[in-house]
Amino acid sequence: MSEKLCSVGLDVGTTTTQLVVSELEIQNQAGSFSVPQMQITARNIRYQSPVYFTPLVSQDLVDGQAIRDIVLREYEKAGIRREDVDTGAVIITGETSRKENAASVVSALAELAGDFVVATAGPDLESVLAAKGAGAVEYSKSCDLPVLHMDIGGGTSNLALIREGQIFATGCLNVGGRLVKFDKDRKIYYVSPVAEKLCKLKVGDSITKEQAVALAESLVQALEMAAGQREKGPLLQVLTTQGTAMIPPEENVVVSFSGGVADCIREEFTWDSFGDIGPVLGQQIAKSRLCQGNFRLGEQTIRATVIGAGCHSAQLSGSTVFYKAVDFPLKNRPVVQLTDREQVLPEEELAERISEKLAMLDTVGVLSLPGFSAPDYERVKALGRAIARGFGEKPVLVAVEQDMAKALGQAIALQLPEGRSCLCIDRVQLQSGSFLDVAMPVGPCLPVVVKTLIFEK
Repeated sequence: MSEKLCSVGLDVGTTTTQLVVSELEIQNQAGSFSVPQMQITARNIRYQSPVYFTPLVSQDLVDGQAIRDIVLREYEKAGIRREDVDTGAVIITGETSRKENAASVVSALAELAGDFVVATAGPDLESVLAAKGAGAVEYSKSCDLPVLHMDIGGGTSNLALIREGQIFATGCLNVGGRLVKFDKDRKIYYVSPVAEKLCKLKVGDSITKEQAVALAESLVQALEMAAGQREKGPLLQVLTTQGTAMIPPEENVVVSFSGGVADCIREEFTWDSFGDIGPVLGQQIAKSRLCQGNFRLGEQTIRATVIGAGCHSAQLSGSTVFYKAVDFPLKNRPVVQLTDREQVLPEEELAERISEKLAMLDTVGVLSLPGFSAPDYERVKALGRAIARGFGEKPVLVAVEQDMAKALGQAIALQLPEGRSCLCIDRVQLQSGSFLDVAMPVGPCLPVVVKTLIFEK
């Protein structure tokens, strides 16, 4: 028996804000006497809003009321009421995520309806979301070369290196189409601090096409450096916000693009069409080394980061759970996932890899791992030590697919100081980009809800 949910996705980005309404059909894929495993079996987009410029009160403040008004107006156009919405995701991204009131804005939006996943996406999470939303992760599964996905927006370019469907590294450059803004008379009214380091343009100047091209050429050179297609230099350091030296110069990659600027790679716009350098940046990318070899445009471009929203997948963790000093319930905990290959790394390397993955999140996250079939005691102890070290001083939240949570949880707890919270659950399948809720214990079990961001394939 299937159930239909009304799902809303809202992306508030540096340049644009947009909303998507979807109908999700979910079914229990488990047998009659098994733990329920709810999966999405169909997804239909019911409504897509126009793409709005993200309203700002000032360069440092998002206009929360204006965004709220946009959402309510689009609800009306879509023919839905707030009480009709079952679930959804509010993602605030790019430079907007660093505005002074970003957190309060996204929280206010989440109260509009449903049990929303709410995330102020840092550059690492945004890189993951964009790579999945643009279809780059799915594409990499059938590609013999690694894929470097670049989501180029208004203020930042979020990068993800993908091999065989797994994201191995992320990075972020201050490269975007809205680093300089100008009015219809081409008079500049905003120059980002990053652009100030690369050009002599300033507020009040009249910008020319030649000046816009010169700035765009510098930005494209940094992207080429990040892709290993140009020798890395000081320019890359100026523009890097996160560790981005990912691709060795000799390695061939397929470069994949999404974001608003990606539309300017394949479509002809006049250089001053949008009052920013986006069209020129896209045109320079099209002429660059990035597009001379293997490259692709994402199946989604400007809508890549979030085109759908969270589906609730209810499960019940097995009776072999372990928890200590946990303040239930846990809500909207983001998930990072270890691969089969990663979980068999040597202990020190595994701890470092876990730490790197958790650092991608801006809040306390959940580590998901496949787990071992019938592991011996030494293997469980080594895994427990690596996990405890990888979490550092953070509360430890672990989910494993195999039935080993109690033994692993005890091994982790032995490595933690008194009072540090630790939760280990099993028989739960999670993926990076999902969010986990864990309710109060019911007898020996823990009810859990998995919320998965849904993307186009």
